[in-house]
Amino acid sequence: MSMAGKPAESGTPAVRPYSRAGLWVEWVLALVILAAFIRVGIKFYLNGYFPQPFFYEPSDTWMDWFNTAYWAHNTGAYDSWMTIYPPLSFILLKFMGLPHCYTAGTGLEMRDCDWLGVACLHVLYVIDIVLVARAFSKIDRRTALPRSFSLTVGMPMLYGLERGNLILFCFAFLVLGFGPLLRSARLRWFFIGMAVNLKVYVIAAVAALLLRRKWLAFEGCIIATVGVYLVTYGMMGAGTPIEIYRNITEFSSSFQSASVLDIWNPSTYMPLKSLLGGMGFPITVVIGSRPAELGLVAINVVEFSAKLILLAGAAATWLRPEKVPSYRAAMFALSFAMITSESGTYSQILVLFLLFMERWEGFARPAALVICYIVCVPAEIILQAIPTLIRYSYFTGGPVYVDFGIGLGMFVRPLLNMLGPVLIALHTIRIVWLDVREQGWSSRWRYRRDFALLPGVRRPSRPPASPTADNQG
Repeated sequence: MSMAGKPAESGTPAVRPYSRAGLWVEWVLALVILAAFIRVGIKFYLNGYFPQPFFYEPSDTWMDWFNTAYWAHNTGAYDSWMTIYPPLSFILLKFMGLPHCYTAGTGLEMRDCDWLGVACLHVLYVIDIVLVARAFSKIDRRTALPRSFSLTVGMPMLYGLERGNLILFCFAFLVLGFGPLLRSARLRWFFIGMAVNLKVYVIAAVAALLLRRKWLAFEGCIIATVGVYLVTYGMMGAGTPIEIYRNITEFSSSFQSASVLDIWNPSTYMPLKSLLGGMGFPITVVIGSRPAELGLVAINVVEFSAKLILLAGAAATWLRPEKVPSYRAAMFALSFAMITSESGTYSQILVLFLLFMERWEGFARPAALVICYIVCVPAEIILQAIPTLIRYSYFTGGPVYVDFGIGLGMFVRPLLNMLGPVLIALHTIRIVWLDVREQGWSSRWRYRRDFALLPGVRRPSRPPASPTADNQG
């Protein structure tokens, strides 16, 4: 069976009445995202910059791409820039840009000169759209259009495009590695290895293969990851594991929120925790010490609860791997990794893709899907406006008047990012509990060669032949 697994637990009817109702709900939510997308276009046309929650500095468009490309054509990425990217990132961008643009130019000069880099960035975005549409069409044609549209023009993906972030590369490789498009296991392992060499936290999805006893796939992905790293390290001549680990440690330990801009469009509560803790900005002077302390306690409780439930979902997957699709196990691992570190809103496209592979059945899965659509809405609810600012816009080539404010998404978006995976984890715990209660342990002949599940549990014996035998591959 492919690593993508089945879109849902087998043995359920193809269409149920609430599935049709769910399809209508998905289309309505997709239309909401379309309306918000049109609003973004109108705002951009009238004002010359992307509205909140897009990046607050309109002069910095695409600079994640071009800052990385600069160090792809110059030395010092790991000791001067202190990058956390593995060498593959720089090798890819070195072949997707014009070398003469990076000899002396920086900032605007690089973007204005390197038209090839701009073109490659947008071609990559189109490739992502095609891959997502084909993957969702293979899973369920009825929901393919609203889900693929919402994911590819939703806020996380558009934010990644606006920033020019390399998550667009990583996302394409993850779709090929964990989606249903490829039959060849070796090709899937290769693309997963490529994804890990772009965003290190994707290694969590590789580790999740062990939850489903996919020993060969795990070994294949590790070999592919190491192989890609060695080849790209040899081509670049920099980026040792020690350097990458050192820079990741420096980056994670030195993060401090100095103003409200640091919680502008977060994927976790880490920036808000830093702000409430007064590590970089004396927030207690503004809101008082008591609200800051209560806020920190509430956030810690929410994060701990989410991590605990995700771990329980992973444990349930290990107990009954035949009841849990591979993409769901990968989603648990990625979600846990992203809760632990602030990787940017655009990184959520990896989890959203895996969540959108679920079916609209029961309660938990539809609720998680609705959350996915809400997260994809490219809009913000402003709670408190701030004075108008004058900023330079890259697209207009001159100053623009910028109206921003404190948005609801700053506080709600991290919660939604946790709630979707948590709901799927609770659903998984439930179906595994029901399976254990109904089937017990002794009839699990399919996994007779596995390690013992628990101390004292006897090995499974061959069950009697039955036309309704478990087919949850």
